[in-house]
Amino acid sequence: MSAPGSVIQVRSKIWLEINGEPVFGQGREELLRLVQKNGSINAAAKAMGITYRKAWTYIDAMEKRLGFPLVNRLKGGPGGGESTLTPQAETFLEKFDILRQGFNETVNRKFMELDF
Repeated sequence: MSAPGSVIQVRSKIWLEINGEPVFGQGREELLRLVQKNGSINAAAKAMGITYRKAWTYIDAMEKRLGFPLVNRLKGGPGGGESTLTPQAETFLEKFDILRQGFNETVNRKFMELDF
C-alpha cells in the first residue's frame, strides 16, 4: 500500500502498430497537431526540438504505413511554404482522440474497481 497522504494514479500510453511496427503514438500525434496549429512542418519541428528532416521522415513513414496522405505541402516562396493536414489526417486524429478517451476511461474504471 502507499504511504499515508500519497495518491496512487494509473498512467498509460496508447499507440498504433501495423504488422508489429509502431506507426502512430504520442510524439507523432504532437507533430501533426503542431503542423495543424503552425501551418508548417518546419515550425512544428522547431517547437518539438527536432530537425525538419526528422519531422518530414516521421510524416513520410506514417503516410507510407497508413496508406494515405497526412499533410498537404505547398512549396515555399519568399515567405516560405505552408503545410496543412489532409481531411484524412483530421479524421484520423479525431478517431485517435476517441480511442484514447475510451481507453483511459476503461483503465481508470478498472483501477478504481481494484481499490488501490
